[in-house]
Amino acid sequence: MHLRVMHLLFLLIVSSNFLLAQQASGKHYKINKYRTIYLPLGDISFADKLVEYKVGDPAPSRKNRDSTQCLNEPNYVDYTTPNFISLGCGGILILEFTNNGFMNLKGDDLYIFEVAPSRESMRIDVSTDGLEWFYAGQVSGGASAIELSDFNIETDAVFYFVRITDLKDTCNGKSSGADIDAVGAINSVIKLSIDANVLFDVAKSELIEEAKYTLDSVAGVIHQIDKATILVEGHTDSDGGVHYNQRLSERRCLAVEKQMKLLLANQGSYDYDINGYGEHKPVAPNDTKESKKLNRRVEITVLPPKEYFESLDQKN
Repeated sequence: MHLRVMHLLFLLIVSSNFLLAQQASGKHYKINKYRTIYLPLGDISFADKLVEYKVGDPAPSRKNRDSTQCLNEPNYVDYTTPNFISLGCGGILILEFTNNGFMNLKGDDLYIFEVAPSRESMRIDVSTDGLEWFYAGQVSGGASAIELSDFNIETDAVFYFVRITDLKDTCNGKSSGADIDAVGAINSVIKLSIDANVLFDVAKSELIEEAKYTLDSVAGVIHQIDKATILVEGHTDSDGGVHYNQRLSERRCLAVEKQMKLLLANQGSYDYDINGYGEHKPVAPNDTKESKKLNRRVEITVLPPKEYFESLDQKN
């Protein structure tokens, strides 16, 4: 499984974009007259880029083919207002999450906002990179939530792509095929990977001076979400002993956690977790200088707050 690695340059670009957004605490979104769905990280949790729209046959009317209408937060009003996209019979829609991803965590992970009078069946596939796809089930009508654990999808990957395929339930009418208003990540996450050399000297666990500027940019991303869990994970290459690398990764996690707590003080309500993995989770073979550099990293993942998962336990 390939993981998207967000290097420092991309981190800074993302940070500047996030600073334009409003705070994104948890939010309820209307499904119908009687029901809502709760997204713990709020309005950042939606697919926001069209990758592919393959219109089915027969195709829906042209006014129902505006691909921008399936991006960002749902805005469905009624069937006569074309603020949703229709796939057509057997049509395919591929969307990307660019400022967040989603993971297989506790509870439902993804929600498809399918609208209009007829609720057609759809096949859902997910991907980390838009190349390798994993089957994530079928949805239709009022049951439009996806729980990735139902399909044995791994729990440590971050997914950024969703592919929706209409299953040809209804192949007539002005909006033939599934009608999509939005796709939201219930278990939305933000994952940032930082080169350890930007944060630490070789074999050291004290933050270098320049590291504070890097982590300040990370804090700029995180503080747009006022309630979350921040997971800090440390990784090394295979140089040195296994036990030494394990302890080094743990100490580096503690140093990053301490600095993040300082930077995010009074910015919101955050829980913190740390995991030092040493050399046990490489993203590349430890056989060249370049690949070893990729393995020396600190990953910061912003997750839904712990109280959200605790509320799921109380419901069960």
